[in-house]
Order: sequence, then C-alpha cells, then structure tokens
Amino acid sequence: MVAADDALGRFRLDGRTAVVTGASSGLGARFAPVLHGAGANVVVAARRRDRLGKVVSGLDRAIAVGCDVAVDADLEKLVDTAVAEFGSVDVLVNNAGTSAVVPAAEETLAQMRSVIDVNLVAAYRLSQLCGARMLEQGHGVVVNVASILGLVGVGQIPQASYAASKAGLIGLTRELAAQWARRGVRVNAIAPGWFPSEMTADMIEPGQGLRWIERRDPMGRPGREDELDGALLFLASDASSYVTGQVLAVDGGWTAV
Repeated sequence: MVAADDALGRFRLDGRTAVVTGASSGLGARFAPVLHGAGANVVVAARRRDRLGKVVSGLDRAIAVGCDVAVDADLEKLVDTAVAEFGSVDVLVNNAGTSAVVPAAEETLAQMRSVIDVNLVAAYRLSQLCGARMLEQGHGVVVNVASILGLVGVGQIPQASYAASKAGLIGLTRELAAQWARRGVRVNAIAPGWFPSEMTADMIEPGQGLRWIERRDPMGRPGREDELDGALLFLASDASSYVTGQVLAVDGGWTAV
C-alpha cells in the first residue's frame, strides 16, 4: 500500500519505457515530453522523421524511430529498437491516426480500408508486439487514443470510417484488457473531444467550425493541448493500477449531453 502522503508519486514513470506513435505533431508531440517529464524513457515514432527530431530535441532519454504504422515490418523494427535501446517496453500509446472526411454514400472502400488499417489494425498489431513483451515481464500498460466519435455520432462532419475505427479501438481496448488483466497488463483508452491537431485544424481555427464547437460543447470551447496531460499520466502510471478496460472521455462534457 502506498502512503497517503505519497499519492502523487504514483504518477511517476521513472525507469519505464514508453512508445508513442503518431508523435511528429499534434497530441503525440505533446505526449512525448509529458511522459519524459514524469521520468520515462521515450521512443517516438512517425513517418515524418524530420519532425520527430524536433520532438526529442532536449529530451535526454528519448529516441526517434521512423515508422509507418501500416507497415508490419516498421512496427517490428519499432519494438525491437525500443528494447535494444532501453531494455523493455512498459507503456504503449497508440496515438497514430488518420481520417477521411467524406459522406458515407460517397466514400470508397479503399478510403475506408486505409483509415481502418492505420487507426485500428496497426494499433492491434503494435499492441500484440508490445503486449508479448509486457506479458513476458508481467507488467505493462497500453493507452489507446480513441475519440468521442467512437462513442457518439456527429453526422455534420461525415467521417464514417473514422468513427468505425475508433469504436473498434474502444472494443479492442476492452477485450485486450479482459484477456490480459490477470497477467499484469492493463489496457485503457482516452477519448479526446475537440483538441488542436492537424486533423482538426479547420475546426479549431477561428471560423465556422470553432463557432459550431462553442455552441455545442457544454464548456463552450475546444480543449487545450495540456488538458490531456493528466488523463495520459493517470492511465500510463500506477495511479490507475486498478483501472483497465475503461474509456476516459476528455471532451468538455460533449458526450454527457
């Protein structure tokens, strides 16, 4: 049992290694220094290797790995590199994602398959690869970055394939959690609302999209990038040691109404 006056210490990640995909921009670029600041070794991955260099600049326990999550060989290289550099993989943040904003009646199957491959299939495969290491060592954490669109429909912003992929990721979160709970591996998800990223740029910048969010969100605004820090550290650390299979919506109340 942890002493009550040391509760904040449960959020520390000292000596652990965290892998973050989709880390060249947006949420992933924020997650890397947040995890590093909590003591973790950090392995950041994305296709745009040049941008990753900026993410790890100034972080003394971080490396960048060029990785296309839709390519199995790249995922295997990512895990092998993390283990070779730091000795283990203790935290996986499945953050890489893509979308196709197109009405469902017009979306091609090729577009849908591309979104599913990146948002769901790749997350599953990387969870398998990291999960094998975690199960062998008897501990580990997977944090899947889902979305409010995996919990509720929107309609006015047509993203059927994206919504389906994120709903699938939530289902995967629960099933992996159920399978691995007794073997020391926890699996949870964050479902962000409207946060600044490349995919949401048109919605967050001043204009019609931002006004739409301000009208509909109970808090009347999109989230700030720092407002996911607490949820990430909670789920990645021992602060959530009795939490698995859960989806934590960080959305300003969007899914509550």
